[in-house]
Amino acid sequence: MITINQYVRAQSLEEAYELNQKRNNRIVGGMLWMKMQRGRVGTAIDMCDLGLDTIEETDEEFSIGAMATLRQLELHEGLNSYSDNAVRDAVKDIIGVQFRNLATVGGSIWGRFGFSDVLTVLLAMDSYVELYKGGIIPMEEFARMTYDNDILVRVIVKKVPAKVIYNAMRIQRTDFPVITCALSVVNGEYRSVIGARPGKAVVVRDEAGRLKGGINEESASAFARDVAMKVHTGSNIRGSAEYRTHLVEGLTLRNLMNMGGKC
Repeated sequence: MITINQYVRAQSLEEAYELNQKRNNRIVGGMLWMKMQRGRVGTAIDMCDLGLDTIEETDEEFSIGAMATLRQLELHEGLNSYSDNAVRDAVKDIIGVQFRNLATVGGSIWGRFGFSDVLTVLLAMDSYVELYKGGIIPMEEFARMTYDNDILVRVIVKKVPAKVIYNAMRIQRTDFPVITCALSVVNGEYRSVIGARPGKAVVVRDEAGRLKGGINEESASAFARDVAMKVHTGSNIRGSAEYRTHLVEGLTLRNLMNMGGKC
């Protein structure tokens, strides 16, 4: 459990940023994973007064504030209509409703956790993060970045032509996933996103053009094998590397065949 010396509700992003430059200060979201860590926090910086707890929709994009909760993602009609309910499917088994009412999008994405369903599904879409100092950068680039003292302000999902399907394997509902798998076709480009490897999610594109002629059993099987070969997996208490690689191929194939039925 962490020990917090001081708690501050920031009144501006600049104030939050300045406070966050001290090494032992921390931005807090829902505090659900942070409270389980060990150590001492000098100042806990709360951004709940900065109006970042909404999901706004325009004709071009969804703007998801860093303090919006996973439950808001789960229930947002516009976002789920756009994603064919993939966003809802990605978060609906994360612990429970009480947990999702507290866990924030900003905390989930900033952490870039290896078990993150949220990062997996957002990487499958044309998504970006807005950093206070770093500006707007693609989600895929952000996922590869090292941690720094910037502040995640919001997540942006562009309304480009896309289809998205999400699947995951869990030992039981509400448990951490053994593997996560999102499949999408964005502006005509197929990509499979694999998380809980047990590392953070990675994107595999159809570079060999397996699906350029459309989705059928042969092309889907070929692409699923490509994904399984390219994604590095490891072992932990939830499954072996070999089992995860088997799941990568199986879930990618399942998602492709389900997407083929919708196209």
